[in-house]
Amino acid sequence: MRLRKENDDMVDEEILLVANVSDAFAHPARVKIFRYIYMANRNRQVLCNKDVVEAFDYSQATISQHIKKLVDAGLIEVKKQERQSLYYVNIGILGKYLNAVKKFQ
Repeated sequence: MRLRKENDDMVDEEILLVANVSDAFAHPARVKIFRYIYMANRNRQVLCNKDVVEAFDYSQATISQHIKKLVDAGLIEVKKQERQSLYYVNIGILGKYLNAVKKFQ
């Protein structure tokens, strides 16, 4: 018995995006860190690594590893300013992710 190919409205790019972002959100600490940066950006606050480390009960190395995963997924952008790394949420990627996930309905 052959299965008919369903009319799939998700393109490969969206499938990869959902996989990468879902992987980044797979750890509760990363969700908390992302939300913290998102809320700070929403309130027009600029955050650096030190700010994030102070807000959570994790070591600096652990925070850096989690942020790297969020950066690799495109959810967080890092801008270097002198010796600091400033963190910004990439709203565009978040929007694309949410739109792609809606296609599961």
